[in-house]
Amino acid sequence: MDAVFGLLLLLLLHGTSHGVETFCDGRQNGAKCYGALGGTVVLRLMDDASKIFRSQWLFNTTTTIFRWRDNTIVTNEIKNRSSFSPSNGTFRINDLSRNDGGEYTLDVYKDKSGTNREKRTLQLTIQAPVSSVLLVSECLSQGEMKASCSSEGGDGPQYRWTLGGRPLTQTQLLSGNSESQNITLKQDVSGELVCSVRNDVSVVRKEKQTCGFTFLQCTLPNGTYISQWFPPTNETLCPPPTPEGKEPDTTVSNKPSINITSSNHTKEDPWYIKYLPIIAGVLSALLILLAVGVAVVYAQKKKQNKPKEEDDEQDLTYADVRIVQRQAREGKPMQQRAEMEVEYGQVKFSERPRQTVEPSRDDCVYAKVRKGR
Repeated sequence: MDAVFGLLLLLLLHGTSHGVETFCDGRQNGAKCYGALGGTVVLRLMDDASKIFRSQWLFNTTTTIFRWRDNTIVTNEIKNRSSFSPSNGTFRINDLSRNDGGEYTLDVYKDKSGTNREKRTLQLTIQAPVSSVLLVSECLSQGEMKASCSSEGGDGPQYRWTLGGRPLTQTQLLSGNSESQNITLKQDVSGELVCSVRNDVSVVRKEKQTCGFTFLQCTLPNGTYISQWFPPTNETLCPPPTPEGKEPDTTVSNKPSINITSSNHTKEDPWYIKYLPIIAGVLSALLILLAVGVAVVYAQKKKQNKPKEEDDEQDLTYADVRIVQRQAREGKPMQQRAEMEVEYGQVKFSERPRQTVEPSRDDCVYAKVRKGR
C-alpha cells in the first residue's frame, strides 16, 4: 500500500511539474509576482543563501512559511509541494491554489549580531490560465470580415489582434480595435489573422485566414460592366487575356466599390461622347448634300458650254430607175415614137446616228439610169 501511495505521489508531482510555470524576481522590494492556478511559481528571494546567517519568510505578516539558519532549513510549512535552492536563493512552489495568493515578507540577517538586516515584500497573485481560444469569423457580401474572439477559462483575459505578425491598425478596421473581442476588417485586408488571449500567467493563440476578396473591374462578354469585391471562387469571372497577348478590359484594385452597371465603358465618358452618333450623322448628311450640289453645278456648266449639234443628217437613197421601151403590140403598128415606160422605185430616207465629229465630205448615192432599147 505504501508503495502504491508513493507511486501516485510521484505521478502527481511529475504531472504538476509539467504545468504552467512562471518566474518572478523577488529581490526587489514590492515586487509583483503571478502564479498559475494549479501550476508552479519560482521566486528568487536572495542571491546566495550560504552567505546569509538566518532568514525567515512570512505570509501576510503572521504565518511563517520558511526559516533558514546556518545553511540549514529549519522550517518549511509547505515542504510537500515546495523546494529551496540555497545556491541561487530560489523558492519553488508547486500546485498553486487561490490561498497561495497574498503578501509575502522576507527578513534577512546577514550576521549574528543582527545589525545587518534587510526586509522586503512581494505580492503574489494566483490566476487561472487561459485554456483555449474560440475564433469565429464571417465573410460579408462586400468582402468585409467580422471576427469574434473568446476564451475558455482564464482570469482577466486580454485580447490582441495581429495580421501577419503585426498589430492591426485603425486604417484596416471598420469597427473595433486591436484589443477588442469583436472586430470588422475592411475589404482590402488580407493575410493571416491571429487572436491572442493572455493574462499574467498564460497566452493562447488562434489564427484564421481572412476572406481574401478581390476587387474586380471589367466588362463581361455579354456587355455587363462589373466593379465589385468578389470571393476567391470568382477570381476567373473576368475574361482572360486574348491570344494575341492583349490584356482584357480588366482591372484588379484595392479601391472599394460596390457598383454593378450595364455599360461598355469602364469609366464615365465626357459629355460629348454621348452625342457622337448624332454629330456623325449630321456631318455625313452635309457631306452628301455637298457632293450632290457640286455634281449638279458641274453638269449645268458642261451643258451650257457644249455646241449645238447640227441637224440630224439624213442619207438619201435613190431608187434604181429603169426606162423600158414598150414593144409593139400584136396587130398594131409601132408608133413612131416609142413610149417610154419608167419604173420608179421607192425613195427611202434613213436617219443617220448622231456624230460628234463633222463629216469630212458629203456622202451621195446616185442611181443607175439605164435606157432600154
